[in-house]
Amino acid sequence: MNTTISVRVDADTKAAVQEVLQTVGLKLGTVINAYLRQIALTRKVEFYAPEIMTPHLEKLIAQVEKEITADQISPKFNDVNDFLSSLKS
Repeated sequence: MNTTISVRVDADTKAAVQEVLQTVGLKLGTVINAYLRQIALTRKVEFYAPEIMTPHLEKLIAQVEKEITADQISPKFNDVNDFLSSLKS
């Protein structure tokens, strides 16, 4: 037996979520049902919050990109022994 649930959601949030779901061919109700089933089965409520880019992290990424462009990265290793030998040298 299906039950209807009414939930208040910010209009902008709903539109943004529907836009994302449309790109993968899913409807909002389908995703909500799937999430509710997951909670019932796992007995867990999980949320994901992406890491926020900080100025320090941006600097580190810029440095790594610069090193990659300048070909200043470590070589690929075939096995652990080659890697450990490289560290010791």
